[in-house]
Amino acid sequence: MGARRTARERALQALYQLEMTQGATTREALDSAWAASAEDGKPEPDAVKFAKELVEGVEANRGEIDALIERHSHNWRLDRMSRIDRNVLRLGIFELKYRPDIPRKVTINEAVELGKNFGTEESSAFVNGLLDRVAVALGKP
Repeated sequence: MGARRTARERALQALYQLEMTQGATTREALDSAWAASAEDGKPEPDAVKFAKELVEGVEANRGEIDALIERHSHNWRLDRMSRIDRNVLRLGIFELKYRPDIPRKVTINEAVELGKNFGTEESSAFVNGLLDRVAVALGKP
């Protein structure tokens, strides 16, 4: 598995933990995510760096990201979404809006894979549709 895919998985796990554990810090959540995957061996420095950028970026821009999710989700309030779907969407929207170096197709495909691997049967289609709407609204080519 590539460094960026691994980083996205650990970032998702860290964001989930931050939602579940009051008072947890970004560093604690990321350390926990990496420790839980210790069987993978020592993580690549690029993966650690990218995961940190993702989690810190989502956390720093959560209000704006959540507003985009709510604006483009049809008949779904943020608090009614599963934690996995909500955090996959946050990661995807962070990449779409704040990481111009990552192509739209890559961001959406990676988010769909996260939905398939960690969410429900419906997660991948839900994530794909919502991220596509957000990308169009943001003018992301």
